[in-house]
Amino acid sequence: MKYLFCALTLFGTLASGGTLFIGAYPDSIMVFDEAKGQVIDRIPLSTGLPMSMKLSDDKKRIYVTTNDHSGIEVIDVASRRVIQHFVLNTATTRYRFNGGIADPDGHLFYTVITEIDKRLEHYEVGKPQYAVIDLAQQKIVKTVPVAPEDENANSGYGRGFEISPDGKYLYQFRDSVVILSTADFKVVDRIALSKPEFDGEMENVGFGSPLDSIGEPGQHISLFNSSDPIVHNRIFGVARFDLTTRKFNFTPIGPAPGGMAGLHVAPDKKTAYTVVTNGLHGNKRCEFWAFDLATNRRTEDAEFPCRSRFSFGMSENGKKLYIYGAGFEIEVYDAATLKHERTWDLNNDVTGAGLISLP
Repeated sequence: MKYLFCALTLFGTLASGGTLFIGAYPDSIMVFDEAKGQVIDRIPLSTGLPMSMKLSDDKKRIYVTTNDHSGIEVIDVASRRVIQHFVLNTATTRYRFNGGIADPDGHLFYTVITEIDKRLEHYEVGKPQYAVIDLAQQKIVKTVPVAPEDENANSGYGRGFEISPDGKYLYQFRDSVVILSTADFKVVDRIALSKPEFDGEMENVGFGSPLDSIGEPGQHISLFNSSDPIVHNRIFGVARFDLTTRKFNFTPIGPAPGGMAGLHVAPDKKTAYTVVTNGLHGNKRCEFWAFDLATNRRTEDAEFPCRSRFSFGMSENGKKLYIYGAGFEIEVYDAATLKHERTWDLNNDVTGAGLISLP
């Protein structure tokens, strides 16, 4: 009976695992079964190297942007198959973009592009433009120049959008919240995060990447960093922005470390985890930090071996923490003890497209 109980307990633990979708070189999305600890499927991409993945609010589709030919691919989560794919590049024009967001109906895709035109003896690089891509027509149907004051913030990578539940407004989270109309990309409002509505003042507040692990419909939830205007002490915390009411609130947690690799919150929304780095090269130190969100206090920390580059993820049930990227392995840590449990060999290098965890 003792062995039967242990076997049943182990089976129950394994059976509770979820499914990971991971961008892989050179042109695929790997489907990884957490319970089995192995890749169970591979979704080939026709348009090249995956650079970003965005899960739809209903969790039925994954929108992938690719690098080789500026492509977009739409994956049906249930069947694990690409249901739509196309490229934007032509023989004389290339488009540089990374990421974006689809409207609630899945008809249009909003992003920021940089157009590169091939001339007789040189390439001409344009300025950033807001773009609407019609997924049915598989082409750009509208572009609007980015205002001069917003060009620097829209060059390079990390130009993420969120969209309002009614599909009428786009939100860009930077040093301020910029709200644009999806009809013409006109700025309808700018919310300066340096002057939030609370007692006291802060010198600057900046949103980080959205947290899919605690994503809620109509909400943008992310890490933020800020500093006070007197001694410029940097602190970090969790920020929430309501995409309907446009109300912003945040909870400071503590002093900001040298670097942070995102925050993930367990399904019960009581415990959160992040990875922090301090120092460089040989002096680099990497740690897990665990937080009690009820008291906004750090409860545990544990050092782990650093990688030169890595990403941080969490299992769908919140029981495992993952360190992956810049390599072929996923290091698995127990969320309760912050101790290393095992290493999963993917037999494939992964890209910076991220990791999506689903039941």
